[in-house]
Amino acid sequence: MKYKLIAVDMDGTLLKNNGEISEETLSAIQDICDRGIKFVVSSGRPVPGIRKYDFLNGIDSSAIVYNGGKIIDLKTDKVLFSQGLYPDDGRKILALGDNLGTTMCIWSDEKLYCNVLNERTEKYKRNSGLEPIQVNATDYEALISQGIAKILWYDEIDRVQQFIKIMGKESFESVSCFTSNPAYLEISNALVSKAKAMEKLGEIYGIDREEMVAVGDGENDLSMIEYAGLGVAMANASDKVKSKADYITASNEDEGVAKVLYKFFSGKEDTNENSSN
Repeated sequence: MKYKLIAVDMDGTLLKNNGEISEETLSAIQDICDRGIKFVVSSGRPVPGIRKYDFLNGIDSSAIVYNGGKIIDLKTDKVLFSQGLYPDDGRKILALGDNLGTTMCIWSDEKLYCNVLNERTEKYKRNSGLEPIQVNATDYEALISQGIAKILWYDEIDRVQQFIKIMGKESFESVSCFTSNPAYLEISNALVSKAKAMEKLGEIYGIDREEMVAVGDGENDLSMIEYAGLGVAMANASDKVKSKADYITASNEDEGVAKVLYKFFSGKEDTNENSSN
C-alpha cells in the first residue's frame, strides 16, 4: 500500500517529554513532504498551541486541532472545517464545572479563558502559548455567543475520574468527554473526533482511508488509529491504545514517529519495532 497521508498526535507522540521535536524527526518529515505526502498534526491543542512550532509553518498541509473540532490549512490559515459546542451544552458544562470547583480552560475565538488563575492555568499556558483571560459566570453568555470550541477541566487525577462518572449521568444534546492527559478532561461536541477530521481531509485531498496512517498515544487518538488504513501506537501508549493499533512503534523519546516514516514511507526497516497482534 502506498500511503498518501499521515496524521500524528503531538504530545507524547511527535514531541519528546520536554515538549521539543528532534532533528531526526524533522528531517524525516521534510523528506516525505518533499515527496508530496501529506503530513498532518492532529492535536487537542488550539491553533496557537501548534503555531508556536516553527517547523509547521513550512508545511503545505493541514492541521487538526481541538481533537477534530477544527481543521486549518497550515499554509494559508484558512479554516477548512469547524464545529464547536452547542450553546445549551456549553452553558450546562460551565455551570457544572463551577459547581464542582474545578479549573476550567475555555477555548473561544482562538483565545484561552479560565474561571480561575492558578498553578494549573499557568502550566496549561505554557502548552497553549497564550496568556489566559480570567472570566466568571457573568461572562459565560458572551463566550457562548462567540462560540466555544472546547472546554477542558483540569484537576487531580482521581477527581477527573469522578468527573467522567458525573458527566455520564448528565443529559446533553451532543457532548463527548475523554482524557487526553490523566489530569485533563476534554469536553467537546460529540460530532467531532480526530477520525471524523481525517475523513473530512480525505474528501478535501481525494485520499481514501486505506491510504492513511495515524499515530498516537492517548485515548483521544483511538478514533483516528482505528479509522486509518494503518493505525500506529507509540510504545509509551496505554495498553488500551496499543490493543487497537495495527503496529507499535518506539516511544516518543526514541524517535517513534521517525521510525514510522522510515518504515512505511521510505521502506527502511527498524528491528527494534514490533507489529501488534
